[in-house]
Amino acid sequence: MILRGKAVVGDGIIDDALVVTEGDRISWVGAADQYHGQVPLPRPTSSVLLPGLIDLHCHGGGGAEFSNGDAAEARRVVDHHREHGTTSLLGSLVSAREPELLRQAEILASLVERGELLGIHLEGPFISVARCGAQDPAAIVPGDPGLFERICDAARGTVRSMTLAPETAHFGELLAAMRRRGVLPSLGHTDADAATTSARIADAAGHPLIATHLFNAMPPLHHRAPGAAGAVLAAAGRGDIVVELIADGTHLAPETVSMVFDMIDPDQIVLVSDAMVAAGMADGYYQLGPLDVRVSQGVARLATIDGSEGAIAAGTARLLDVVRSTVVDSGVDLGVAVAAATRIPARLLGLEFERGTLTPNHRADIVVTDQQLRLRGVIVGGMPVGEEGVAWNS
Repeated sequence: MILRGKAVVGDGIIDDALVVTEGDRISWVGAADQYHGQVPLPRPTSSVLLPGLIDLHCHGGGGAEFSNGDAAEARRVVDHHREHGTTSLLGSLVSAREPELLRQAEILASLVERGELLGIHLEGPFISVARCGAQDPAAIVPGDPGLFERICDAARGTVRSMTLAPETAHFGELLAAMRRRGVLPSLGHTDADAATTSARIADAAGHPLIATHLFNAMPPLHHRAPGAAGAVLAAAGRGDIVVELIADGTHLAPETVSMVFDMIDPDQIVLVSDAMVAAGMADGYYQLGPLDVRVSQGVARLATIDGSEGAIAAGTARLLDVVRSTVVDSGVDLGVAVAAATRIPARLLGLEFERGTLTPNHRADIVVTDQQLRLRGVIVGGMPVGEEGVAWNS
């Protein structure tokens, strides 16, 4: 397969590029006028060629979710996001009581073992009730290393990251257990102050660390009380933590997204969708775990008895939508924004030599868009995904 268009290669752009695949791998990438193969080339196109997107934080989409249901429903989530440009993702589970978490972990483990998911992301249950957001406060418990080990055992070693609050009990023991298990700690859903958060970041020094959806489910940054957000921003500026941004225009203002990209090295930023069951669906009522959610004008909020405005309940955008908003609404450079949804998450998962860039010998995971970053086609492992006959070369 030979694709032609403007390609995002590394953090840069090749205006008229070829991406050539053989089997499930990329075999050649470069400027079209530098290619010396023996086959006829496609004509120049208006397409944009991106590496397959990698989502570290995704709960559902297309009317299905990871936290409820069976393996078939989980596969529907994977298929939905794959068809919309997310070629690799972690399956995120919200806080739940132990029997349910163990059941969900076992189900998702089978998808990881079949290569349909990169791993499992646990968003809880060791988080703050005060900053639980759209999670069930009854399912939130203090840090429990034994419970963490039991979940990892049920998941058969497929847990790749876990969100926990800096102030949770037994943080040091949990951090040590995560290191043994190869699980990325992610600080979030926290009511901690800056000092507590900074101390936890120092505890993780020398090891990869993430901040779950910066600014969301944290105290607002105040000039006399910077809180977790201030501590995380400072640590990201030093290169000690990578921050997640849900740059969908709902969770963060576009100006906030551009501010973060201006303040810290883009290598410390990863874009995520935090998508839930309603991603790609019409307005209406849905569930996030056991909680009822109402989606109105594309914004998901917890449903309330009195009809008042509930907390924002995860995202309804896909990762490509987040990248588009980052570029179009926040003015972030295309190559930089794409890297935050490809190369940076691949690095965090230790997959930088296999995925995340358009590079020879990498997996042939490719997203084709138009100039406005609207989807034209998706290739996963060298095979087209979704409808046949999509005009990739037009």
